[in-house]
Amino acid sequence: MDSFVAIDVETANNHPSSVCAVGAVKVEHGIIVDRFYELVHPTPNYYFRYFTESIHGIGRKDTDNAPTFADILPKLKTFIGTLPLVAHNKQFDQRCLIKSAQAYGMEFPDLPFHCTLAKARSIVPKSLCGSHSLPYLAEFLGIPFNDHHNALADAEACAKIALTIL
Repeated sequence: MDSFVAIDVETANNHPSSVCAVGAVKVEHGIIVDRFYELVHPTPNYYFRYFTESIHGIGRKDTDNAPTFADILPKLKTFIGTLPLVAHNKQFDQRCLIKSAQAYGMEFPDLPFHCTLAKARSIVPKSLCGSHSLPYLAEFLGIPFNDHHNALADAEACAKIALTIL
């Protein structure tokens, strides 16, 4: 697969509709051609769990004046177009994107959605990489990766992993 959009979300709490950041990286013909990043005001569940905030560093002060998911969804749909999607742990990201759209009576595009985590688990023995998590897998594959749990950095690492294993 050489044309797709890798996507990653961060959430404010344990509600899948509490997306507080979206990162996406567009790949066309095997080359990263564009990036999308937005902080999101995570309504209707606008509270941050200490646990999630300590993981990604995003809090109320960062999102108080940010657009809602309803505001960014049209831009995100335009960015994606008709390209297939890829995420590292598709189940989490896809669910959050769908639930966030549904919270506003909107729909997230029904596009093919691939998972680098599932693929890695099927082709890379855990004994070789230590873990199939994004940072371990990126290191194992020789992909430079910094700023784990930044939605854009995670999406870019996912894109590079997808170009390698999908």
